[in-house]
Amino acid sequence: MKRFYKEVAVEPAPVAGDGWRVTLDGRGIKTQMGANQIVPSRALAEAMAAEWAGQGAEIDAARFVFRDLADYAIDIAAKEGVDLLRFAETDTLCYRAEPDDPLAARQRELWDPILGALETKLGVGFDRICGIVHRPQPPATIAALKALLDAADPFTLAALNTMASLAASLAVALAALEDGADPETLYAAANAEEDWQAEHWGWEWTAEEKRAKKLAEFTAAFAFARLTKADRPSD
Repeated sequence: MKRFYKEVAVEPAPVAGDGWRVTLDGRGIKTQMGANQIVPSRALAEAMAAEWAGQGAEIDAARFVFRDLADYAIDIAAKEGVDLLRFAETDTLCYRAEPDDPLAARQRELWDPILGALETKLGVGFDRICGIVHRPQPPATIAALKALLDAADPFTLAALNTMASLAASLAVALAALEDGADPETLYAAANAEEDWQAEHWGWEWTAEEKRAKKLAEFTAAFAFARLTKADRPSD
């Protein structure tokens, strides 16, 4: 598609207090499902405007990362919700190598601080499982996670859905919301097993390229979560 606009701007939503929107030549943007694309913070709207302003003569849809996350928040998360608990039942951080396997030490080093912080926050425990055979997490743990997620806004849920999908871990995604979190460190923790194999056997070039792409997507979702709250009062 050829670029069809000249001016990109950010302005308050037409209804006072609703949020912010991007305009193209003075017209507001619709989501992919036809809703008004209103986002909760000016910072996020400006980041989305930068995506539009940075397009060339031909529109590259792959460069609309923030726009796509906002559309998902508005069209899906706000209307239908997001089933993030599915990631809790199969969380990568809970499935470990056998205790005497050298990889297990790396897993404990990288994963226990993330799980431990979440356990302390929620006042529950996660079962650590040796092997890959599925075991349900304790009902109290699932209930506490559900309560936490039920309180999250649709834009946060959209970011969590992307991060949990990429990390195969709800614990890692939730850790990304905490103050001082570093996306590269968190993604490295989630990718510990693949990185371990690469350290010992070397990277296959497509695997390294795939890791870099996933890290970029994880980092973008991490940024999206922060931008939604950048100029809003603390909850």
